[in-house]
Amino acid sequence: MYIIDGIAYAGEASVPIKISGIRAMDNYLLWIRFNTGEARVFDFKPLLDSPAFAPLADKAVFRDVYIDYGIPVWNDGEIDISPEYLYENSVPQGAASA
Repeated sequence: MYIIDGIAYAGEASVPIKISGIRAMDNYLLWIRFNTGEARVFDFKPLLDSPAFAPLADKAVFRDVYIDYGIPVWNDGEIDISPEYLYENSVPQGAASA
């Protein structure tokens, strides 16, 4: 049980997943360090067909990823993706094959 603003909640309080480090790699892979301390690799290729992420097919744009308030963004914040999605759909750093 935990209490926030005088309200008791069942279970354990969970820390929101955030990105603390990110680097674009070859073949549209992202190396990601999460606030949990884990380093994981995410394959962005399957998402490039989506209209929301189509601009990232340009490798120069893809490489310009940066972190804004714990979220990876591109194009001055016009494109972003959820840290939770990246965490759930990535593999531990050593398990990725580039």
